[in-house]
Amino acid sequence: MKKQNNALKTRQPLKVDWKRHEKRSQPLQVDSAMARRPLRECVRHALDKYFAHLDGHDTRGLHRLFMEEVETPLLEAVLAQTAGNQSRAAEVLGINRGTLRKKLKEYGLD
Repeated sequence: MKKQNNALKTRQPLKVDWKRHEKRSQPLQVDSAMARRPLRECVRHALDKYFAHLDGHDTRGLHRLFMEEVETPLLEAVLAQTAGNQSRAAEVLGINRGTLRKKLKEYGLD
C-alpha cells in the first residue's frame, strides 16, 4: 500500500467566491421568470422551448448536442476558477485529469 502524501490529506475543498466571480463574468441571459429558479428548471425550460421550436420535426443526437452545450461552459468556468490548473480543475470536477484533457481536446479548449 502506498503512503499518502500529507499535503493531500490536509487539502481543503475549493471554496468558490461566486460574488467575486460574478463581477468578472458576463451576466447570464435568462428571462426574469427563470432568474431565481434552480438550474434543473432552467434546463427543462430551455428543452421545452427547443422542442417547441422544432415544430414536430424529428431530431437526432440530442444527448451529444446537450452535453456540448452544458459541458463546454462548465469546463471553461472551472478552468478559469483554477487559473488554468488542469490537475486542480479535474479535482474540482471529480474526474481524472486524463479525462479532463480528453474533454478539453474534444471541445477545442486545449
